[in-house]
Amino acid sequence: MQLEYSFIIPVYNRPDEIRELLESMQDLDFNGHFEIVIVEDGSSISSEEVIEDFKGKLNISYYYKENTGPGDSRNYGMKLAKGNYFLILDSDVLLPKNYLFEVDTFLSSNYYDCFGGPDAAHESFTDLQKAINYSMTSLLTTGGIRGNKQAVNKFQPRSFNMGLSKKAFVESGGFGLIHPGEDPDLALRLLKEGFETILIPNAIVFHKRRIDWNKFYTQVNKFGMVRPILNSWHPQSAKITFWFPTLFISGFALAIIFWMLGFSFFIWFYLFYFLIIGIDAGIKNKSGYIGIAAIMATFIQFLGYGVGFLNAIWKLKFLKMQPQEAFPKLFFTNED
Repeated sequence: MQLEYSFIIPVYNRPDEIRELLESMQDLDFNGHFEIVIVEDGSSISSEEVIEDFKGKLNISYYYKENTGPGDSRNYGMKLAKGNYFLILDSDVLLPKNYLFEVDTFLSSNYYDCFGGPDAAHESFTDLQKAINYSMTSLLTTGGIRGNKQAVNKFQPRSFNMGLSKKAFVESGGFGLIHPGEDPDLALRLLKEGFETILIPNAIVFHKRRIDWNKFYTQVNKFGMVRPILNSWHPQSAKITFWFPTLFISGFALAIIFWMLGFSFFIWFYLFYFLIIGIDAGIKNKSGYIGIAAIMATFIQFLGYGVGFLNAIWKLKFLKMQPQEAFPKLFFTNED
């Protein structure tokens, strides 16, 4: 099958990010044809003028719709796209020159209906962005689940860097209305329906998370809330590892209590772990400051996710609430 690629990019009030992404797409080292479908998801700050600057330079289609969330906006774009293979990106990524070459080379010899790729920090990113990128992707913090080369089969792609065939989109119905969590939900439904997913290790994007510490906590807290919901929808996906952040934070609190009571043995385990995080992040980023910031990012990540996970377990398992009743802000409404 001849692959025809359509990039699908939802955007919400981020015209500057779209400009940077399109600038990186101008430099793609790829001789084939591709189109770019940008869906403005009810933004009050439009990207239309930015996109006009790239007309004639890139094959872009631009659509504006009411705000129904990123998942539904991707579905909207895929319905209008002309290609037979969709490359789904978040607006806050940059593409290296070889991105599409790597994707096409892999799929041409190892076809899969759905793939995901890793994210990395670009050298131009701020120290905070690099520290958060480390905490989100390191083998020492998340087990490398967002791009671990040892876990390439049955990979659950994330929508900041995801490929989906038109066939898989049509048969699955695309993304649901939960957010975050719409991407692993789709991947798990695809696996149930007999499609295969894969990680393409060399299909890397630079994920430019524009967040401060408070926004980072809110983000990972939502990730924690979403996981028990996904486990209730897809029981086969539940793993003991999802409890690790909650257990980590609970153990840390107990270690502090023991330390205050004169027993410092347990707190040293945590201090040693955070020291390893700081050294590893500092060496990899060639910055002592990033090493220290990565310790902060790791703690916030575990705290936010662990608290969110426990909150969802309490409401779903003990209070017997339905997901949309318990967490209405995690769900969008499709007006269609």
